[in-house]
Amino acid sequence: MAKAGPRKKLPKELAVINADNCTGCESCLEVCPVDCIIKLQQYDKFQNLQSWCEIDIERCVGCEVCVHIPGKKSNPYDLKVCPWDAIEMVPTEQVAEVVAQIGGPPEYVEQNWDRLVNTAQHLAELKMAAG
Repeated sequence: MAKAGPRKKLPKELAVINADNCTGCESCLEVCPVDCIIKLQQYDKFQNLQSWCEIDIERCVGCEVCVHIPGKKSNPYDLKVCPWDAIEMVPTEQVAEVVAQIGGPPEYVEQNWDRLVNTAQHLAELKMAAG
């Protein structure tokens, strides 16, 4: 369970899931160390039809574990987590723009604008102010 309260520092990058590429397989959800990924269902009646995962960027720490698990020194290859390349690390300053574009179906993003885009914009402003 992630700690509540203000962050000690903002990450350089945050993870964003491209909802068009995401199948809702939950691979990322299983490895997230701060439990900031949830699975969304667009249609309640049709299980797994139009499902995708979403990252709560307020809780994301930018660890990149949802993108890849680093290999050991004896094995330099990264183990990719998302089989669909649906997750990208985005500079905190650009997260609001990226979430607005790829964070879900357009009607979903519009309905959840405050939670998704305004929150990302607030983090971007904090990051730019901090330098």
